[in-house]
Amino acid sequence: MATSTPARDAYAPPPRAPQKKPPTERRQLWRSRLWRFDDKASPYAYIAPFFLVFGAFGLYPLLYTGWIALHRVEMTGLDSMEWVGWENFDTILHDPEFWTTVSNTFLIGVISTVPQLLMALGLAHLLNYRLRASTFWRTVILTPYATSVASAALVFALVFRADGGLLNWAIGLVGLDPVNWANGHWTSKIAIAVIVIWRWTGYNALIYLAAMQAVPNDLYEAAALDGASRWQQFRKVTVPSLRPTILFTIVISTIGSMQLFGEPLLLEGGALGATGGNENQYETLSIYLYNYGWNLGHLGPAAAVAWAMLALLLLIAAANWIVGRFFRTSAV
Repeated sequence: MATSTPARDAYAPPPRAPQKKPPTERRQLWRSRLWRFDDKASPYAYIAPFFLVFGAFGLYPLLYTGWIALHRVEMTGLDSMEWVGWENFDTILHDPEFWTTVSNTFLIGVISTVPQLLMALGLAHLLNYRLRASTFWRTVILTPYATSVASAALVFALVFRADGGLLNWAIGLVGLDPVNWANGHWTSKIAIAVIVIWRWTGYNALIYLAAMQAVPNDLYEAAALDGASRWQQFRKVTVPSLRPTILFTIVISTIGSMQLFGEPLLLEGGALGATGGNENQYETLSIYLYNYGWNLGHLGPAAAVAWAMLALLLLIAAANWIVGRFFRTSAV
């Protein structure tokens, strides 16, 4: 018996087409997707300006300086570059004057950084107490930092003048002979260190003051209940709490000492200042780079000096990191 496939009911309604979502639901879905995209992309958009500026004015000049350091380039012919490889680095490393500038930079950095940070720590400790007109005193100690390098160096050049200088006049009152500050190997370094200390002590003091105000008062109250004096509280509570800040200021001050240029250049001025003295007694790495690049016009060795300064800074930063890690481990 034959069977037939049952036919669809002729009166059955056809299948409905999928209905579109209401406009309100579509807007909510679009906003949800936009919110997810904004949540993921916003952090990158916020930090993008920094990386763009750093890439244009920091990373590219750094890499281009490294490229120049591998070539022979003269100031009079910037378009002609001759590949020399490591010859420029070999030239400065075998130059006794380079190692003299390294020694001068290190010594000036030490005799300026250590007293500067100790004085800044003491000033911050005094300003941390409730003083009358505390805002005025904080502004006063920051005033030297707001002074330009040229102004400060020119004023101190008059103070340290061998003939008629204010300092020689003062020591003459007590019967001492005048000192030729700029021509002495140690006196010239001390003169430059005094300028650095005068300019940067107040800046570091305010950094320490901000860190001190973040130390919980409970620590001082507990130390006082244990019978600790003010000096013991300073040594046992304040200084350990400021250890990360102290390491930060050491790194910043070290970087600043490696970049000393205006102070030694203007101490005597003229040709002597541009060469770091008659015997290079206070010539720093920045002055040495300036002489190679601008006075002699040899941009290749000047770029090599710049990269040598970067290498020294990285070594100093690594040493500070190791010291900081040691102190953190010993504290635990």
